[in-house]
Parts: sequence; structure tokens; C-alpha cells
Amino acid sequence: MNQEYDVRDLDLADAGQRRIEWAEQEMPVLRLIRERFAREKPLKGVRVSACLHVTTETANLVRTLQAGGAEVRLCASNPLSTQDDVAAALVVRHGVSVFAVKGEDSETYYRHIHQAIAHRPHLTMDDGADTVGVLHKDRTDLLEGIIGGTEETTTGVIRLRAMAAGGVLRYPIIAVNDATTKHLFDNRYGTGQSTIDGILRATNILLAGKTFVVAGYGWCSRGIAMRARGMGANVVVTEVDPLRALEAVMDGYRVMPMQEAARIGDIFVTSTGDKHVIDRPHLEVMKDGAILANSGHFNVEINIPALQELAVAVRHPRPFVEQFVLADGRRISLLGEGRLINLAAAEGHPSAVMDMSFANQALCAEYMVQHAGQLERTVYPVPETIDREIARLKLQAMGIQIDTLTPEQARYLSSWEEGT
Repeated sequence: MNQEYDVRDLDLADAGQRRIEWAEQEMPVLRLIRERFAREKPLKGVRVSACLHVTTETANLVRTLQAGGAEVRLCASNPLSTQDDVAAALVVRHGVSVFAVKGEDSETYYRHIHQAIAHRPHLTMDDGADTVGVLHKDRTDLLEGIIGGTEETTTGVIRLRAMAAGGVLRYPIIAVNDATTKHLFDNRYGTGQSTIDGILRATNILLAGKTFVVAGYGWCSRGIAMRARGMGANVVVTEVDPLRALEAVMDGYRVMPMQEAARIGDIFVTSTGDKHVIDRPHLEVMKDGAILANSGHFNVEINIPALQELAVAVRHPRPFVEQFVLADGRRISLLGEGRLINLAAAEGHPSAVMDMSFANQALCAEYMVQHAGQLERTVYPVPETIDREIARLKLQAMGIQIDTLTPEQARYLSSWEEGT
């Protein structure tokens, strides 16, 4: 294999390898899949282009794909999410072509995507659909050889469903994000814990007693709200969906429009997948010392250009903190450049939840190969058999046993004759 790469420092490889091995201890499902892949080689000869956060957990997914026989090229799905030591370890210790440097600019980011697809992939793996976007805009010559792809996150699924609805999606995608073993655990428990972790690492503030505003009440936002309340914050939720807003009320949170929340909030976290959820009118009424963070995939949820226009000075009191001083003296702090705070200022999700998310990625890649040419050009859910198998393997790894239906119970559930 002709290995190419662009990483910060290959001398970081040993440190990265130690962290990859540490993460593996918390990823038993992926380890079981890797052992089977090594025996069966279901991805033999398959070229995979992966645009994912380059973390210790992703490294263990890449190792699993390699064990299955795949040739993997990896680039970052966010300019600030790369762990440089992990990128180096994948190059030096595992022979992977990696194109990722923490803090890379936009030009480098897209150049890396082009390098990751240069080997003419059969499969794509995305976290945000940027690879799909580049292929459909700039490298349509590569589309013919693509079997399918997978998508990791809510924002990417939204983009891909829009492409499918518009009739422009050129190959099938499995929405890994929508698997029950992904969104119920990764989105809720992973995002909940890692978002709070990123905020605390960036600021070292006490959450107890603070008014903590969560924009949105999807699975990620539910986790953030739950963890913030658990640390003593007074949580406010903003929503546009009446069902989700009602659920937030029933879960015990205050619910109000962002314009009202903006006046009382101490900390704001966006996690909606939409643009300018915190906009100029909200910034204009925020109190002195307000802190803004984003846990959505792209850095558009907070209107950063508006914040820059309102500011008369910008300070950097801590790493990952930009403090904007407004004309009236108020200070508003933006964390992690408005990018994914859990990866910009911390290490992303705990390995134990990424174990299930990346198990979905690995098994869906196998499924795509097995069903090559049989799927339509649209976005598919994760097959229920895969979802249940991952849950079964996770329980097995945790040493937890569950009941099975008796023949009588199975017959009862599949019949209609027996009534009152």
C-alpha cells in the first residue's frame, strides 16, 4: 500500500498508541467484532474513506476495519477535533494514511478530504456529510465506484436526507446516528458528559447555582440538560418543536423562547443542527459574563460574525476562551471558537459509548458490502438486526443476562385469538 499522510508530528506516535490501548479497554463490543473480522475478512479489498473525529475511539474503529481487510484513509471531520498523537500513532503503528492536524484552517481541512478520497473509495464514513458533499460537488468522477456510505451524526443525516429528497444523492447511506444503540446512548450519555467536560476544562467554573440554557431538546440536548441539572445548575430549555418543548416541561425544566432566556442565562449551549440559534438580538441582551458554547456539529449555531461586530475588543483569558468586550462594557465569552466544545476543549465522548456507535459503523460497512448494488440511492436506517446484535454484545461484555420468551409467551405475542 502506498501510504501517504499529513499529521503534526510522528514522534507523538508512542503516546498516541498508549491512549488508543487505554480506550480499547472500554470498547469490548468493537473488540469482539474485530476478532470476527480478523477471521472472516468481510471487507477484503474494500477501500474506505473516513471523515471522522480523529480520536482514540476512532483509531479503534479503523483498526477493526483493517482487521476486516479494508484499506482505510482517514481525515478529520472538524478542524479542532484531531488528537495529534492518535493521528501519528495510526500512521506509524498501524500503517494508516491519515490527513488531520488539530487547528487546521479551512483550506487544509478540505484538502485533507480530497486526499482521503484520492484512493477511489468503495465506502465512505462521515461525521457531518462533508465527504459526501465534496464527492457530489468536486469529484463526481469517483461516484461510480462507491457502494455506499454511513453517517455518524444528526447534522449529517439532515443534510443527506435533504439530498435524497432533492433527488441528488448518488449512492445509498445508512444513518448510523439513528440507531437506537447510537442516539439513546452516544447522543444522550456521551454528549451530555463530554459537553460538560469541555465547558469545565475550558472555564473551570462552578455549575451549581448557574442558569444553564440548553438550545434544543433532541437526544444530545436531553443529555446536556440532564448532566447540567445533576451538577446543580438551574436548567432552561429553548425549543421550536411543541412536542419536544412539552417533554422538556414534563421532565421538570423551564421552557421559554431564546429571547427571554438570553436575559437570564449564565451559560448557553447550542445543540440543534441549525443556524444562528443564538443570534444578534440574543447577544444584545445577554448579561455581563455570559458564556457561549456549541455542541452541534458545525460552528454556525452561534452567530459568531454578529458577536465579532458587536465587540470593541477581544481577549483570550484562557485556552479555548475568547472574551468579547462590547461597547457598553459587557463581556461575552465564546468557547472553542464555537466549534464542538466536547472535542475542541476536551477529548470527546467516553470510549464506552463510542464502542456502540462505532460497532454500528463497522457492521453497517459489512452490510453495505454484502448488499452492494441492491440498495436505492437514499438514506436507510440501521437494520434492526444490527442494532439488536450490538445491544446483545454490549450486555454480554458487561456480564448482564436477560430473560428470553418462553414458547407460550412467543405464541401469545404473535396471536390475536386470546382476549379478556
